[in-house]
Amino acid sequence: MTDTPRVRVLFDEATIARRIEELARAVAAAETKDLLVVAVLKGSFMFAADLIRALHRAGLSPQVEFIHLSSYRAGTRSTGKVEILRDVESEVRDRDVLLIDDILESGRTAVFAKDLLMARGARRVLTAVLLEKPGKRAVEIKADFVGFTCPDVFVVGYGMDVAHSFRQLPFVGVVAHGDEEPDLFGGI
Repeated sequence: MTDTPRVRVLFDEATIARRIEELARAVAAAETKDLLVVAVLKGSFMFAADLIRALHRAGLSPQVEFIHLSSYRAGTRSTGKVEILRDVESEVRDRDVLLIDDILESGRTAVFAKDLLMARGARRVLTAVLLEKPGKRAVEIKADFVGFTCPDVFVVGYGMDVAHSFRQLPFVGVVAHGDEEPDLFGGI
């Protein structure tokens, strides 16, 4: 047995790609005005890139910005306090903003970012998340666009990490522990 952790696939690459196309069509149907996409770094970078390209295919031409927020740091549990590590540089006043994040769990990060953008004068802030864990909510928020409902497991891949590992995986998975046999790992 190797010391390399294994990952069990939760949502595969093809399933994610299909769902992103559906989400892009739903965003396009929301009739946005002067759309600014704000991707929450770091975990959403793969989802954001794929969704932005899908938005283009759906007929939208958003501007793109990034905000880096953290409530985890190097751990696997939220500290409960959201910090701005990198802020949005573009003007948001009187614009529709699509806030893209990897996962909606406690909701603290999404509420923080949404409130921040609204306080800066955004016309409205819509939220798109790849994954949602509804049972983990600590604050009141509902995402406007949800890729998948996720079981209460710590996920990695498709931009999400544990201590900066596994971001490169093209799927969302769960790190296998002990003698668990993963569905897929390595050679990717």
